[in-house]
Amino acid sequence: MEIIRFAELRSEPWRNGGGVTRELASHPKAASAQDGAWDWRVSIADVSKAGDFSAFPGMERVLTVIDGELLLLTVDGAEHPLEKSRPFRFSGEAAAHGALPTGDIRDLNVITRTGSFKGFTSIIELSKKRAHPVFEGQLAVLLQGQAAVSAGSLSVSAEAVDAVEAAAAPEADADEAAPVPGEPEALNRYDAVVGSDTGTPEILGRGFLAVVSIDRVTA
Repeated sequence: MEIIRFAELRSEPWRNGGGVTRELASHPKAASAQDGAWDWRVSIADVSKAGDFSAFPGMERVLTVIDGELLLLTVDGAEHPLEKSRPFRFSGEAAAHGALPTGDIRDLNVITRTGSFKGFTSIIELSKKRAHPVFEGQLAVLLQGQAAVSAGSLSVSAEAVDAVEAAAAPEADADEAAPVPGEPEALNRYDAVVGSDTGTPEILGRGFLAVVSIDRVTA
């Protein structure tokens, strides 16, 4: 089971210098998140000022505001008000400009090579009673709340989620021991779980999850 910890990711400037991005995953893995040598990439970007978005010719983008209220995105002259948690698809080679009428935002970006891969983003509400599986070709990002993840062969109980929430409280010991293999692991905000069809990870908790699916395009 693989967890990508957001706090451990390195921030990199946009191609055009208009913001910063933290890459969660890409394929194939490139030396730089911005060099475009990948066929798909999932990242989280901070947007703190109005300006043009980087162009990605031959790519398709799905952008979702995950923090903040509104991104006013103009794509090839057409204005699109993007509210929080509403994925929006557009061409990576389009001329795109972002305005921030309500302040800074953070967004989740899924970029795929047209004709090779197709990306999808869904926002779901977590449950403490029914685990959400994360399958091969998917990446699940905790957007809000508290959650625990374990391999699918183990069931995560609601009591385990409560224990995770208690451990995440401010008074918890920051130097507590590493999680025991096989035990449910706590997810922090923006941590990502890599999907698998073997020992499929299952997430329980309360809050909201972004599920990114990357599908290979077949002729």
